[in-house]
Amino acid sequence: MDNFAAIDFETANQHPESVCSVGIAVVRDGQTADTFYSLIHPTPDYYSRFNTAVHGLCDADTAAAPTFPEVWQQVAPLIEGLPLVAHNKRFDENCLRAVFRTYRMDYPDYDFLCTLMASRRRLRKLVPNHRLDTVAAYCGFPMENHHHALADAEACAHIALRLL
Repeated sequence: MDNFAAIDFETANQHPESVCSVGIAVVRDGQTADTFYSLIHPTPDYYSRFNTAVHGLCDADTAAAPTFPEVWQQVAPLIEGLPLVAHNKRFDENCLRAVFRTYRMDYPDYDFLCTLMASRRRLRKLVPNHRLDTVAAYCGFPMENHHHALADAEACAHIALRLL
């Protein structure tokens, strides 16, 4: 697969619609052609200690950030016509659908593919686990900033080029 957009969301709390950042890596003809990152003012607007411990974001980081609809106006043209790829598509697709519902936006039925499932199928026992950072390193993309949405999207894109 040579043309797709890898996507990653971070959430502020346990609610899937509480996206607080998004990272996108657009791949065209097998090369990263564009990237996009934005903080997002989450809804509901609070951070759990657990989520902050994972990605390091807190209220102060997103207090003045744009809302999801404002961010998605920039994202939609970048990914138009491309399948979306996520490492654990279940999480990221659920977040995207939930935030579209929250803001009563029409969901365009994006085609989602999953590098986590591909890793489980193709790498089986070649890696000790199928976490994004582990699989990325195996595929030659060591991660330095895991759980930063753009770093995770770029790693996912690299994995997708190898496994999908």
